[in-house]
Amino acid sequence: MAFALSTLRLSSPAFEDGGAIPAKHTGEGDDLSPALVWQDAPKGTKGFALICHDPDAPLVQNGTYGFVHWVLYNIPASTGSLEEATRVGTRGKNDFGKLGYGGPMPPEGHGDHRYYFWVLAMDKPTDDLPEGLSLRDLLVKVEPHLLGMNRLVGTYRRG
Repeated sequence: MAFALSTLRLSSPAFEDGGAIPAKHTGEGDDLSPALVWQDAPKGTKGFALICHDPDAPLVQNGTYGFVHWVLYNIPASTGSLEEATRVGTRGKNDFGKLGYGGPMPPEGHGDHRYYFWVLAMDKPTDDLPEGLSLRDLLVKVEPHLLGMNRLVGTYRRG
């Protein structure tokens, strides 16, 4: 993925950057995607995508490092936030083999894991992309159109 950090900012009312993700947003809780808010999208943004990835996962999965918890795309440029358990956008396939969000659930005794929530701004709408794309497939489609991106990092330790 092209590294295109920008003025785009991502936050959540559920947790601070670097803070603990509440249990209701995890596999041990209600497994609800957290509310997210972004601001200062680059000029010319026509659509957004979101990814949640755990780089601390202990195994190589699906030919990539870490574990993908969420792939969401086809988010209109007019959108600046997602509510908890959102139904906005098109669901991609996570590394649990399911569509949509799959919350943090690190192996027992594995300590804190970091969860990177990325928002990507593109210069082209992605509303032509079908449901079920993997992270890799999504990035192949959107990377040429990437204007900017930024992240919010949460942590979770299995109880």
